[in-house]
Amino acid sequence: MLIIPVKDGESIERALKRYKRKFDRTGVIRQVRSRQQYVKPSVAKRQQLSRARYKQYLLSQEED
Repeated sequence: MLIIPVKDGESIERALKRYKRKFDRTGVIRQVRSRQQYVKPSVAKRQQLSRARYKQYLLSQEED
């Protein structure tokens, strides 16, 4: 459970923004979405390698 102390004179919008930022950093939504469907470990590894190759390709294109 996240606890966000609201300071004196702080607007609710600002406190809500801090709460949302803290919630995003916990990664709860990403974890829930990833658990909706089972992905075999071999497929997950293949996807991870594919993403790594793509990132390397983009970095090499940027350097040229």
